[in-house]
Amino acid sequence: MKVVDLSHVMNVHTPGWVGYAGNKMYYAQNLQTVRIVAQRIDTALHVGTHFDGAMHATDDPNGDMAHLPLDYLMNRGVVVDISKHMHDWAVITPEIIESSGADIREGDILILHTGWHKHYEGRPQQDLVKYFCYHPGPNLDTLHWMLKKKIKWWGMDTGSCDHAMNTSIRFMRPDIAEEFTKKHGKTPGEFFGTFEFTHKKSGRLVRDNVFPFHTWAFAEGLLHAENIGGDIELMLNKRCVIGAFPWRYEGLESCPCRIVCFEDTDMSVEAIGDAARAIIPRR
Repeated sequence: MKVVDLSHVMNVHTPGWVGYAGNKMYYAQNLQTVRIVAQRIDTALHVGTHFDGAMHATDDPNGDMAHLPLDYLMNRGVVVDISKHMHDWAVITPEIIESSGADIREGDILILHTGWHKHYEGRPQQDLVKYFCYHPGPNLDTLHWMLKKKIKWWGMDTGSCDHAMNTSIRFMRPDIAEEFTKKHGKTPGEFFGTFEFTHKKSGRLVRDNVFPFHTWAFAEGLLHAENIGGDIELMLNKRCVIGAFPWRYEGLESCPCRIVCFEDTDMSVEAIGDAARAIIPRR
């Protein structure tokens, strides 16, 4: 079996999402004083390679990290190379994904390689403004396509799995939103439009104009991982077993994690035991 890591290294320079703090690491005790080194980390959960739980954008009480079974987090999938179609603010369509030639099957874990990871912190072409504020992202047709394909979960090598200008960045960086408007002749809101879906429990009609791959997709059970990188280029258009490994932490809405591809292995995965199946004992 071969193992390929699709995770960025984390350190005190690891950037948080736009508006989020980064990491703080310090020594709580040291070797010369008490013979044991202990460190503490203060971090947002949306830093580095991380997995977004449903709680991040919905009020699902079981949408935390502890309720994700291992055979959901780790299963068969494919890394799809769409980088040749990507440029600043490129819109990812189903046609672009399918034209990759990758073998994408119903129920897969889907990782999209845009090439944007090369602009991440510590990479040779580091440019954090470009990485977070100009990255490509999918449109609503792609959301419908993923739901029809029954994609288990998906991820991208970008700061968000929504298009950069279909997030709150359009409000936090009005200068960049104005640049987008001049380029496309429409504001980000006009370009991407609004979307509607029905709240699963109350039946309320939800109408919104940002973050469809968080709000709407999460309500449908389509979760994702962000800031994928590492050695992703070793896996382009390959099928494999893909695993994401966040903490098994009850009540945690999202979590930094390792995302790993396993090659040359049996593609079947079964969770054994209550812990692996995310069955939480009643207190």
